[in-house]
Amino acid sequence: MVKVKPSEITPEHHYLSRREFLKGMGIVSASAMVLAACRGQSVTSTAMPSAVKVPSTITSTPKELNEPLTSFEAITNYNNYYEFSINKEAVARLAKDFPTSPWKIDVGGLVNNPKTFDLDDLAKFSQQERIYRLRCVEAWSMVIPWIGFPLAKLLKEVEPMSNAKYVRFETLYDPDQLPGQNSRAYEWPYIEGLRVDEAMNDLAILSTGLYGKALLPQSGAPVRLVVPWKYGFKSIKSIVKIDLVEEMPVSLWMAAIPQEYGFYANVNPEVDHRRWSQATERRIGEGKRMDTLFFNGYADEVASLYEDLDRREWYY
Repeated sequence: MVKVKPSEITPEHHYLSRREFLKGMGIVSASAMVLAACRGQSVTSTAMPSAVKVPSTITSTPKELNEPLTSFEAITNYNNYYEFSINKEAVARLAKDFPTSPWKIDVGGLVNNPKTFDLDDLAKFSQQERIYRLRCVEAWSMVIPWIGFPLAKLLKEVEPMSNAKYVRFETLYDPDQLPGQNSRAYEWPYIEGLRVDEAMNDLAILSTGLYGKALLPQSGAPVRLVVPWKYGFKSIKSIVKIDLVEEMPVSLWMAAIPQEYGFYANVNPEVDHRRWSQATERRIGEGKRMDTLFFNGYADEVASLYEDLDRREWYY
């Protein structure tokens, strides 16, 4: 566990005030302010190779959280990223030289207008700040100020066909650069999926940054999925391929441990993991436990998507 004092967590209103001040300024100034907010702490891999440039003008999410943000240090040094290591505190060190440019995402399958998006293409989407809770299936959580854009905007550009029922995501497969992929314990590359209606929900975003700067490799650079009402393993990192498909995708975790990990993986405190309770969570950096919320606190926005499912199916 990363030991971060409560005093090191940047309060939300301070960060948002800085963001307002930085409107119209360049990313160099923004980065300097973020590092100052981190109290000069040494954060592994803060230097970012060429990636999606975070614009100086960012639109804020319409729904802000009245919760402290998790510190930049904790977010970037406590990472589940099995492609590098199963040790959360080793990922940042192992990922520091991972190249994230050039990069492209091939988007196809059951679409009328398949496209390949490079980093410049992704930068053309209007970037927004989305402060979301992140709830890991391991019963810990963070509050992260993501930068990104709704996944729906990218999908609309490729024009999904009427028979497309699911969206399948695939991360980079390169065992030379991603040493964890040499493990035979999992079926690489990392695969995840959403129903099309889930993917089109405004809360689902493709993130290109956090805390006002481009994503670092350990956080899933240069682009990752963020689905805040689901457990964190659904938010696939370093995406290289997106396909619209008719059949439900089998994710890496569904293939590895099907009795424990299902397709939906919606945060549900009433359904325990087979090895631990999901009723409460440990907030990283705050040293306290708190009750877990249905759909991670986003029930008003997404519960209607699952009206035909039993509550236990929200997870499995």
